Amino acid sequence: MTRPRPLAVVTGGTRGIGLALSRRLVRLGYRTVALYRADKEAARRAAGEHGLIAVRADVADSHAVRAAARHILAEHGTPRVLVNNAGVNIDRPFLDLTESDWQRVLDTNLSGPFHLTQAFAPAMLAAGDATVVNVGATTGIRPRLDGVNYAAAKAGLLQLTKCLALELAPAVRVNCLIPGMTETEELITRFRLNEPRHRAAVLSEIPQRRIGSTDDIADALEYLVGPLSGYVTGQKLIVDGGQYMW
Repeated sequence: MTRPRPLAVVTGGTRGIGLALSRRLVRLGYRTVALYRADKEAARRAAGEHGLIAVRADVADSHAVRAAARHILAEHGTPRVLVNNAGVNIDRPFLDLTESDWQRVLDTNLSGPFHLTQAFAPAMLAAGDATVVNVGATTGIRPRLDGVNYAAAKAGLLQLTKCLALELAPAVRVNCLIPGMTETEELITRFRLNEPRHRAAVLSEIPQRRIGSTDDIADALEYLVGPLSGYVTGQKLIVDGGQYMW
């Protein structure tokens, strides 16, 4: 009798870095559920082209998160891998930041991983040999202007990672994957990387003299979910070409 392939769940898994992580998990043999918030066309395309199972859920909505988790557990089983990748930026100067700006970013980037991990944790603990990877950001360690909500959420995610690593051990390992500058449509637009002088300015700050690819981030995920990292938990893995050395 053929054993079913293990299950992975990736939030924000149909675009950008999340799509690269989802694709890599499929390549590693996982049935991969990709949660998405709103872009139905990207979800349809990702499902058709890469064999993902697209499930709609806004991770900022705790009720939607828990409903999605119940659906996945009932229809697809217990995840062996959970990747909390979904995130949102709403950048403004601190004095201009509204309560809604603050709450939306915290709800998505910090509360979302909390609620989803809590929803899956009992089943993952019972199954054992499971892994949670939280996708952080360099901003969670090094502050920047106009990003107090994002930086606070990502800093909180680092501590969430460490606390969960303590509480869910030894059955579930929990680590934080921190991408640096990564070549995505969002980053190209945000940092005007299509303009040579802006790209050159960014490259001058990176010892490897290149912007990371989404495959670089997927390579790190492959390590964190694989057997070579079996003794690694509660850690942060920074993939940034040496831009920030902590």
